[in-house]
Amino acid sequence: MRGPLDSLIKRYNPTTAQEFENALKEIIQEMTLAGLARAHFFDKAAFYGGTALRVFYGLPRFSEDLDFTLLSEQPDFSLKTYFKSVVETLNSFGLEVEVEEIDKKVSNDVESAFLKANTRMHLLRIEAGKKYADKIHDNKKMSVKFEVDTTPPMGFETEVKVLPPPITASIKVLKPSYLFSGKMHAILFRKWKSRIKGRDFYDLLWYLGQNIPINLGYLENKMRDGKTWQESRKMTRDDLVKTLEARIKTIDFTNASQDVSVFLKDPDEVTNWNQEMFLTAIKGMRTE
Repeated sequence: MRGPLDSLIKRYNPTTAQEFENALKEIIQEMTLAGLARAHFFDKAAFYGGTALRVFYGLPRFSEDLDFTLLSEQPDFSLKTYFKSVVETLNSFGLEVEVEEIDKKVSNDVESAFLKANTRMHLLRIEAGKKYADKIHDNKKMSVKFEVDTTPPMGFETEVKVLPPPITASIKVLKPSYLFSGKMHAILFRKWKSRIKGRDFYDLLWYLGQNIPINLGYLENKMRDGKTWQESRKMTRDDLVKTLEARIKTIDFTNASQDVSVFLKDPDEVTNWNQEMFLTAIKGMRTE
């Protein structure tokens, strides 16, 4: 007998255990958004980041986390307020999850939590997924991280997007040029350890291919907030291009392509990445 998860999973057409797990994670992500919306979370916050780009703007790679920014500083904000609605929404579709709030070891401006679900149990609930369930350890958990920036730099604009049935919810999302600013900030200043986040550079090529401009004012606000731009003058496109070129020249693109390949339907898509490709691609970068 087919259940609600079967109809949701069908649109992904998964053919491997990993593809089923990715599809389940994305369904959990969308239901989490719906649960937050039902608790009026988006009166106070907006959705941004790679998952926002995939769900609402067509980015062709899987994205792991849910990132949000408050619309204004709210010292008394608590993510825990919304857990009940998220869990109830997921339960209504037959998904059993636990919410684990992340205890902050150091004080910072981000509130985080993990949604955790038993991978094998949920594959067994999907007709097409049952043949992959025996390949999954009984206790393997899939997790979806969601976090909220509680003291964000201002200057961004949002728009409302709608999740399609059967999950249906209205979600407030940063507009694409502001999303590109956020991604550019990550490309320039994310502190990689042993592994470069190649997904940042994949997204860069996608934005450029879509001819989406970067909102320079918002990027400058984020850089001033992080003290990476302290000039008295406004930042220009030339400033950005020079900084980006310098960053690209430090990247091991073999390492970067390996990072992002697991999030793609066709891993060969990134096998020919190199420095020259990226330096050429950014010449046509637009700003607003």
